[in-house]
Amino acid sequence: MKVVLQRVSAARVDIEGKTVGQIGAGLLLLVGVGHEDTERDAAWMADKIAGLRIFEDDGGKMNLSVKETGGAILSVSQFTLFGDTRKGRRPNFMDAARPEAASALYDRFNGMLREAGLTVETGSFGAMMDVTLTNDGPVTLILDTKE
Repeated sequence: MKVVLQRVSAARVDIEGKTVGQIGAGLLLLVGVGHEDTERDAAWMADKIAGLRIFEDDGGKMNLSVKETGGAILSVSQFTLFGDTRKGRRPNFMDAARPEAASALYDRFNGMLREAGLTVETGSFGAMMDVTLTNDGPVTLILDTKE
């Protein structure tokens, strides 16, 4: 799995002009599922994100997790994270999981975040979405279960 994580003060996802997911302070996750990813990858990623200390404490140091701050998560499926651009000018998405498998693992991943006590909003798997965010920091990280 690959996740682009952004610390936000607010984020939302709209489909055809209608807001389907929205959060205040927390994390925006762009989530890609690869064809080799398993529930073990989803569990590792959910645990890493829930405990990642990237929010500032009273001393201004990144010492707090999203869970400790009471922040929420907006999780958006993003198969294009598996785009291979090494050859040619058009990305190859052969490493992305098939939609049926990706959707199931994406849903399970979001469920694991909820089981960790986090509020999780989502977009709609496979839909064309408009994602709006206010990046806080900015703090942006790339997580990959294969690295």
